[in-house]
Amino acid sequence: MKSQLNSLMADRNLEAIVILASHDYSAPLDYLVGSVHITGGMAWKKRNADPILVVGGMEIEEARASGLTCYTYSDFGYYELLAQHHNDPLQANVALWGVILDRLGIRGGKIGIYGTNEIHQLLALVDLLRQTYPQFSFVGEAGTTLFDQASLTKSSDELDRIQSVAKRTNDVLEATWNFIAGHDVVNEVVMKGHNTPLTIGDVRTFVRRSLLERGLEDTGMIFAQGRDAGFPHSRGQDDMPLRLGQSIVFDLFPRELGGGYHHDVTRTWCIGYAPQEVHELYQQVMTAFDIAVEAYALNKQTYLMQTAVQDYFEKLGHPTLRSDANTQVGYTHSLGHGVGLKIHERPRIAHNSPDDVFSIGNVITIEPGLYYPDKGVGIRIEDSFYITETGELVSLTPFRKDLVLPMVRKS
Repeated sequence: MKSQLNSLMADRNLEAIVILASHDYSAPLDYLVGSVHITGGMAWKKRNADPILVVGGMEIEEARASGLTCYTYSDFGYYELLAQHHNDPLQANVALWGVILDRLGIRGGKIGIYGTNEIHQLLALVDLLRQTYPQFSFVGEAGTTLFDQASLTKSSDELDRIQSVAKRTNDVLEATWNFIAGHDVVNEVVMKGHNTPLTIGDVRTFVRRSLLERGLEDTGMIFAQGRDAGFPHSRGQDDMPLRLGQSIVFDLFPRELGGGYHHDVTRTWCIGYAPQEVHELYQQVMTAFDIAVEAYALNKQTYLMQTAVQDYFEKLGHPTLRSDANTQVGYTHSLGHGVGLKIHERPRIAHNSPDDVFSIGNVITIEPGLYYPDKGVGIRIEDSFYITETGELVSLTPFRKDLVLPMVRKS
């Protein structure tokens, strides 16, 4: 939780952290200061002190909406520094960092850098910072970062936002189901008008509009049909008509509009009817889903849930990443992951992640699947869950898991 930030900084021996802001959404910035819409500047946090924001003059009113102490570059003499350095913004920016560090009373030690920026600009900045201020160690992080560790456990406020996103996402699933079902069928093709098929692009447009109406935004949904569904991250082809009897993997992972908390859900649909082979594979994936849920226990290592699913699929003869690390058919991915301000967070539910455990406050996905593109089949079922204060695993995704989406066939 956010209350852990100071102790996590101490564990890493960080005197302060800096989050660089840009036009791009930044999960660490949102986590530290909330949903403030600034397109530049920096958030600083000295250990055991409240964060501050440093922004350009045009951004100051947006920054103040955070409720934090806010400064403009001018408050630290940036434009005088710019003139002193012959209008070289990189040199002036490095000098600005020195002024801020001095104002915060930080004389040396490790400074953690996070956020978003152009890589070439960041490399140049850090190189010059290290040359100019050898008493400091300007560092990044790999592996499980400070923010990864803090966000493992969601606060009640975070969970409220995630539950709201989940409810609205479930509403969009229902609306999409009804949208498709409300069309006619001619010669095994779903039609939107006379001689005009309903396409994946039409569905995608409907979903995006439905999300926006509910204050959410698409972050790259998957709506893949037939052979495309057999590749787990194929987005689907916008010009492809919807056809009866083909498996469709619909993976929807929207977030709050403008950036924020996510929900993650996948359903597999066959419009009109399901061929026998698809039906059989679907039932196997549903059984794997149930096995995964039954394998849950508080404080249990997460990888044991994955291995339970792998045991089941391997007994049926399906390749898994454990039986063949290079397989591109069968069960080809991990079982799940954490969800929050980033769509993929800790904990990981994978056979090669033995250190992660299920903890109170986790929000996770469970998403087994089977993929056989040469057979034109892909199947995945995914719910998001949270772990309550009593250790109960509760689904955030009550939407039906029916395989067949019924249609009124006209021929």
